[in-house]
Amino acid sequence: MKPTIETRAFQGAVEIRAKGEGESRTVRGYAAVFNKASQNLGSDQYQFIEIIEPGAFDDVLGDDVRALLNHDPNFILARSKSGEGTLQIGTDATGLWYEFEAPNTQAGNDLVESIRRGDIDQSSFSFTVAESGQRWGESKVGDGPTSTKRTIAKVSRLYDGSPVTYPAYPDASVALRSLQEFRKQEPEPQGPTTEQLSEVSDWAAVFGSNTSPS
Repeated sequence: MKPTIETRAFQGAVEIRAKGEGESRTVRGYAAVFNKASQNLGSDQYQFIEIIEPGAFDDVLGDDVRALLNHDPNFILARSKSGEGTLQIGTDATGLWYEFEAPNTQAGNDLVESIRRGDIDQSSFSFTVAESGQRWGESKVGDGPTSTKRTIAKVSRLYDGSPVTYPAYPDASVALRSLQEFRKQEPEPQGPTTEQLSEVSDWAAVFGSNTSPS
């Protein structure tokens, strides 16, 4: 079965980089941060967090990757194909970064002005994870909520790294389906019940948003 595209957003992850004299149009952001627990993607009764490991993007830096404004293919800002093009992407100790010169287009000019004003300060990326590229763990202390951690070790496809103005709540529905498959393989499951998973899936359907670039 073809993996489903997922989207995640990060706060405070895009800026205009100063380069010499004059006004810069160099946009740089972090689309993902390593070894940092995400916000709770579940509910109060069933906590669900994700962590991205260093090396998760090593095999996809040569993908055909776009920088889009708000994930909208009508507003393309830059593109990297086989490591070449107007978009630069790479990884460092912090995470997955992207950088490009904002184009002299309406979208590019609006982006630069919005970042300078502080109206845009988030980045988001779209990706898929192969089944073998993730690990799951569950824990529960006393009568407290079940906590499930998904560790993303290998991304199988990177679609875009995008500055976003007002991202939808991180979509957890795809990851929840993977969790359900994981739990089917557990001989003695200790985590959330089917009813709890259904509750969080319904919650994610309301607040989540799948993005499917062409």
